[in-house]
Amino acid sequence: MSSEADYVSEDLANELVSACRTTVGDRLRSVTYFDTVGEEQLYLRDDLEPGANIVGFADNERLGFRSKTIYDGSELGEYQFTIRVFEHGYLTRVIGDYHGTFVTTDRLPTDRFEDLASAVESVLEDHEST
Repeated sequence: MSSEADYVSEDLANELVSACRTTVGDRLRSVTYFDTVGEEQLYLRDDLEPGANIVGFADNERLGFRSKTIYDGSELGEYQFTIRVFEHGYLTRVIGDYHGTFVTTDRLPTDRFEDLASAVESVLEDHEST
């Protein structure tokens, strides 16, 4: 986590967690905000143990800023989000111009990831200038 107490505004943190909880309900495991220099875990489900390597995850997910640029102009269209599949759940990464969020969940139907990414993207876009 970031060492700064107010790394993420309370409004942004609350909106991201609320959007994720509304979209995936009790299948939400965690929500982490990151930008090019820092990260902060905004939510961790009560039945999970703290101590995940959030900095390591965030460092890996920051590569998405570069990937988004690389994919610009692709015949596949605009880059939207990334899903990573793990034995016990999924990680969905959504990035904006300078900040992003990765959300971990239990198993979900495929279309729910699109809903989740759309909800997170909407919140990030609303906070692009902050």
